[in-house]
Amino acid sequence: MLPMRKFSFFARLLFLSFLLFSTLQAVEMDWGHDYNSALEQAKKEHKLVYLFIGADRCRFCKKFKNMTLSKEGVVPRMRKNFVLLFMSRDQHKIPDKFERYGVPRHYFLTPQGEIIRTEQGIWDVQGWYTILDEVLAEREDGAAPESDESSTIER
Repeated sequence: MLPMRKFSFFARLLFLSFLLFSTLQAVEMDWGHDYNSALEQAKKEHKLVYLFIGADRCRFCKKFKNMTLSKEGVVPRMRKNFVLLFMSRDQHKIPDKFERYGVPRHYFLTPQGEIIRTEQGIWDVQGWYTILDEVLAEREDGAAPESDESSTIER
């Protein structure tokens, strides 16, 4: 009887640890999924919109989340200037003006939905910070939006 109790205790402990880890990760990655709501929020908060388009079984999307977005400080830094929006081509209604394939795709938008810049692929934290800084600098300078052909798959 004692070995079964130990197993049960460890199984519960493992399950609770998994729940805690999942909850902590979900808090950090708590993004919107509705395009129109994100635009409205951006207008109210005077921010840009960052739209991350992925897919449920996209290994590069998962790699980008784990390698970059899950690192301490990345999402809070993004939240200062952007409303964060994640849309999965498998789960969400993505507006027609956005490409659904070749994910991960990254769109930086004005609060009116105008595309400022597009990117495709994954970056390490420093490379991602460079992209964010460039987007903010382009916006401040009033630079024209870049074309849809702006980046490579992995940096």
